[in-house]
Amino acid sequence: MSGGVDSSVAAALLVEQGYEVLGVTLRVWVPPEADAEARRFGGCCGTGGAEDARRVARALGIPHYVLNTEAEFARAVVDPFVAAYAAGRTPVPCLACNTELKFGWLLRRARAWEATAVATGHYARISRDPATGRWVLRRSRDLRKDQTDFLWPLTQAQLAAARFPVGELTKEEVRAYARRLGLPTADKPESQELCFVPDGDYRRLVRGRAPAAFRPGPIVDETGRRLGEHPGVGNFTVGQRRGLGLSGSRPLYVVAIDPATNTVTVGDARALERRRLVAQAVNFVAGEPPPTPLRVTAKIRHSHTPAPAWVRPLPGGRAEVLFDEPQRAVAPGQSVVWYQGDVVVGGGVIARAEDTTGARPALVDGCGVA
Repeated sequence: MSGGVDSSVAAALLVEQGYEVLGVTLRVWVPPEADAEARRFGGCCGTGGAEDARRVARALGIPHYVLNTEAEFARAVVDPFVAAYAAGRTPVPCLACNTELKFGWLLRRARAWEATAVATGHYARISRDPATGRWVLRRSRDLRKDQTDFLWPLTQAQLAAARFPVGELTKEEVRAYARRLGLPTADKPESQELCFVPDGDYRRLVRGRAPAAFRPGPIVDETGRRLGEHPGVGNFTVGQRRGLGLSGSRPLYVVAIDPATNTVTVGDARALERRRLVAQAVNFVAGEPPPTPLRVTAKIRHSHTPAPAWVRPLPGGRAEVLFDEPQRAVAPGQSVVWYQGDVVVGGGVIARAEDTTGARPALVDGCGVA
């Protein structure tokens, strides 16, 4: 229970369905400069999150606990987040938080309490394929709020023990339900920031833990011509336009980041377009990796509309994705998630992107996909 309306309603729905519910707020990260109150009660969504969750639990008549997972969160989420930016990648920290914390550490704790499942306020749905017996992750009914792109790494064992009660509701229906119950979080605004970067300045966090990522270096164009100097690769992500400190007759964007040479490469909007990418740490949620290329729609960031593509497994837990049309700002470190209808076929972490706006590829590494 983060102290937001979604997890509040998730708990309320389970109580209504007759489950014995325990409310849990994870104390995941407290900045070193935090005051004493934040250090004591800081939860996953700010200092007030735990208190709001406690008030909801009281209204629902369920126990509420605050569990200190600060060390686990630092190891599983914060350290990899910092390392990714230092390596010129753009991480998705919610992936590790869900797999390692909520459906990892917390699920193990839940089983020690003899609980059968862990429920969250994620907008997603789970069903079971009657033919295979496998658990299937599906997009939420409210596609505007769908969060399956943060859940694709979940294993079959984790999905079996996961519950997403608000997945069948729209956001408006969730708020209306909370108002009917008189829950204190019914009209609470949504948080748009990372829970461990409440002021939105992730660079300060990275700078404090990886200062080498903030060494000045060259900004070059795609021919290698030096255009200026940047204040450190930790400041940038692929597709970024602001903060380059360059002037010219056309807009320029970050198209590549090379921490080995401490170089940021920029180009125009067309230089951002990629048709092919390779993903690592791949998980095929709904079944085994397909023996031949699979037709899907693929999503390369949370705000991206899934686009028609082919996906083909590669050795070593990797996969290749070939889009019908070039996609803009394919950033290494972000997720690529592939769907068939509302079913999450699988996903992976983008390792590299290739094939710019030149001739349309006729093959996917020789596998014969037009």
